[in-house]
Amino acid sequence: MNLHEYQAREILKRHGVPVPDGAVATTAADARAIAQRLGGAVVVKAQVHAGGRGKAGGVKLAKTPAEAEAVAAKILGMTIKGLTVQQVLVAPAAEIASESYVGVIVDRASQRPVLMVSAAGGIDIEEVAAKTPEKIHRLAIDPRYGLLPHQAQALAFTLYQDLAQVRAAASIMQKLYEAFYAVGASLAEINPLVTTPNGEVLALDAKIVVDDNELERRPEIAALRDASAEAPSEVRAREAGLTFIKLDGFVGCCVNGAGLAMATMDLVKYYGGEPANFLDIGGSSNPQKVVNALRIITGDPNVKAILFNIFGGITRCDDVANGIVQATREFPLKVPMVIRLTGTNEALAVEILTKAGFSALTDMDQAVKQAVARAKGKAA
Repeated sequence: MNLHEYQAREILKRHGVPVPDGAVATTAADARAIAQRLGGAVVVKAQVHAGGRGKAGGVKLAKTPAEAEAVAAKILGMTIKGLTVQQVLVAPAAEIASESYVGVIVDRASQRPVLMVSAAGGIDIEEVAAKTPEKIHRLAIDPRYGLLPHQAQALAFTLYQDLAQVRAAASIMQKLYEAFYAVGASLAEINPLVTTPNGEVLALDAKIVVDDNELERRPEIAALRDASAEAPSEVRAREAGLTFIKLDGFVGCCVNGAGLAMATMDLVKYYGGEPANFLDIGGSSNPQKVVNALRIITGDPNVKAILFNIFGGITRCDDVANGIVQATREFPLKVPMVIRLTGTNEALAVEILTKAGFSALTDMDQAVKQAVARAKGKAA
C-alpha cells in the first residue's frame, strides 16, 4: 500500500525526523490559506501515487499566497499517469545547499532490511543505480539489533564532511529505520535529504510503501489507504479478493498461484509478448472470481489477447470453466482468448468449455505461444 507524501511526512515527524511544516489542501482557497499561515515562498505538490510529478507539472513553486492559490488551481484536477490529483501538499520552500538520498528497503537476497544512501539525491535512485552505481552505499541491517549508531554514522560520512551534519544525518537514518519497522514498510525513503545554507539537515520529501501483509495487524495504517489515488482496476481487484498488478503489456493473464503467474509472465516475454498484468485468482474454487478477473482484464484497452493458465489443485478446473462461460455470457469478449487447463476435474472442464464453444489446451508453452501470436494479430 502506497502512502501519500504528506502521510509519510507525518509518520517520519512522529519518529523525530526533522520535516518542514506543511499541510494538505483539497481546494485552491485552502492552499492560499496554508501559504498565508506558513509565510514566504511555498512549494505546491500534487498528492498522487505516481512518480514523475515534477516532470508532469505537479510540483510548483509559489512566492505569494495568491500565487499558491493559482498554482493549486492548475494542479488540482490534472491527471498524472492516469490518476487525477485531488489534493496538494503546501510546504515551505527551503533554501538548499546540497541534496542526498536515504532509503530503507526489504532486500530478498540478504533477507534483511537494507539501508541505502547516496550523495546523488534529488533524482530517481533507479537512475543513479543504472548510471553511477558506485554512488550508492548499502548496509544490510540485522533485524535483531536494528541500525546501530556506529553503522549509521559510517554511512553519514559518505554524505557529509561536517561533523555536525554527519551526526544529524546518522540520527535521521536511525529514526527512518524505526519508522520503517514501526509501520511494516517494504520501502521508506527520503529524497531529497537536504542541507540548508545554515547547516541544518532536513527531510524535504518522503515516500513509504507498506507491505499489504502488515495491514491486518496495523489498522491505523490501513486506514490511511486512499483508494481514489490508486488505479481503479487494482481497487476493484482488491475488493474482489484478487491479487492484481497492472502492467504495460498487451497479453492479459489470468492464473492461479503466484509462482505460476510469475512463470507465465516470464514465458509471455520469452515468446515475444508483454504481459498486461499480474493476476492471481488464488486457490479458491469460486466461478465468481473468474468473472471478476475477466471483467478487470477486459477493462484494459491495451489487452489484445487473454491467456488463462490454470493448474488445478485446490482450484478446480470445472469451476474456472464455469466462470469463463458465465463471464463471456455477461460481457462478450472483443479480443481472442486462449485457455490452458490441467489438473483437478480437467475432463469436466473441457466438456463445459466445449459445449460453450471454447477449446482448451493442456500444454503451457503452446498456450502462451498461441496467446502471444493472437495478440499480435498472427495466426495461432
